[in-house]
Amino acid sequence: MWHQKSLVIETEGRGLYEISHLVSQSVVETGVKTGVCHLFIRHTSASLIISENADPVVLDDLEAYFNRLVPDGDSLYRHTLEGADDMPAHVRSVMTQTSLTLPVVDGRLGLGVWQGVYLWEHRFNPHRRTCVATIEGES
Repeated sequence: MWHQKSLVIETEGRGLYEISHLVSQSVVETGVKTGVCHLFIRHTSASLIISENADPVVLDDLEAYFNRLVPDGDSLYRHTLEGADDMPAHVRSVMTQTSLTLPVVDGRLGLGVWQGVYLWEHRFNPHRRTCVATIEGES
């Protein structure tokens, strides 16, 4: 059985937003016991990752690393229509992931103990982001 749902996430600007609860809730609502949940973000300046969810310093370190790796306002970029964070946001999205495939085990999202699903907003301004969750499996 296939199920599909759009998840809307309001961001407050650049940063990592844990969405594990939204994805888990979507899985539980389907009644699927064994299968997969595919998550796809419908944007080019935000991405999806799985990261540690126990120590928030991990998220700060990831952001610091990407700030060094893909600096805002770099003169290398010509695409700056929406500001100094425009092209860096696209680069960050390409370097991370726009989709994740997660197992559904015993009717629940099959994440590890310290894993969380995050939407990574790469723009400075708040945005409304949409992810499509497609869940397939046996009830």
